[in-house]
Amino acid sequence: MPFVSIILPVRNEAAFIERGLASVLRQTYPSDRMEVIVADGMSTDDTREKILDLAAGSQVPVSIVDNVKKIAPTGLNRAIERAVGDVIIRVDGHCEIEPDYVANCVELLQSGRAEGVGGPIDTVGETPRAAAISMAMSSSFGVGGSAFRTVNDREMFTDTVAFPGYTRKIVDQAGPFNEELVRNQDDEYNFRIRKLGGRILLSPMIRSRYYSRSTFASLWKQYFQYGYWKVRVLQMHPKQMSLRQFVPFTFVSTIILLALTALFSSIGRVTLTGAIGTYLAANLIASVLVAGSRVWAIPYLMLSFSILHTAYGSGSLFGLVAFRDRWREAPKMTAAAE
Repeated sequence: MPFVSIILPVRNEAAFIERGLASVLRQTYPSDRMEVIVADGMSTDDTREKILDLAAGSQVPVSIVDNVKKIAPTGLNRAIERAVGDVIIRVDGHCEIEPDYVANCVELLQSGRAEGVGGPIDTVGETPRAAAISMAMSSSFGVGGSAFRTVNDREMFTDTVAFPGYTRKIVDQAGPFNEELVRNQDDEYNFRIRKLGGRILLSPMIRSRYYSRSTFASLWKQYFQYGYWKVRVLQMHPKQMSLRQFVPFTFVSTIILLALTALFSSIGRVTLTGAIGTYLAANLIASVLVAGSRVWAIPYLMLSFSILHTAYGSGSLFGLVAFRDRWREAPKMTAAAE
């Protein structure tokens, strides 16, 4: 059986790390064929203490590496440098994986059908507001055709997956994660794998639970960053982009242009009113359909959808300005040792 290295980039995950790491340590895969490496982004809460407490009672060896740059790609690279596994599985501190997660990843990778595997994630919220956010993040209206968020009943090859398992061979070929990308580093990495001829398989055999953001402010920040850093991915790999990723940018840009036109034209005011009204109507219909019998969730859903779309689109606009001089700059893949 191949040796498996499970890597977790975390920072200030005290509220979730016990559940997340515990789910990693109770895998059905033999404990003597696994290691867990946690890249801690210099947490200022008691994340590290909770990791050490869990490690003390575990049959699976758990080690901690310092991630002094405090972002996911540097943490992933520090952990991969330490990992010795034939299979490398990336998990987040904000999620729980099913007990057979590792075993199923290994089975699919050993079948030779793909070099990277992952599964659909069940996004959940622990408060009514967070539950509505999780529903929005799992709907096509909210996130477009993101397969690992919206497809859970069939296998398919896809562009990216959450919490993936990789063969060591493809990791060595693809090289380190791009340490410039605070967000979207998984999308960029999986594109490089596919460019090498690797395949990314989404399978319902591989299940996980992800805890969504619990506040609208944190949701805005998350999706603003997604849109912002997606501009850098576009500059590095134009072919990585899909049509759905341009929709929020187009929507926000259109509303801004119409608002400027409305300052000087009655036609502009009518058009702006029509555009906003059409969006709100579509938002309401989608919210009603997603909520179903959970009528209480409709206003939360409408706000969640609005944040997903406007935050991502606004982030893209800011990214275009921030990275305006970097269209011809080659991406730097080197992971400098700490």
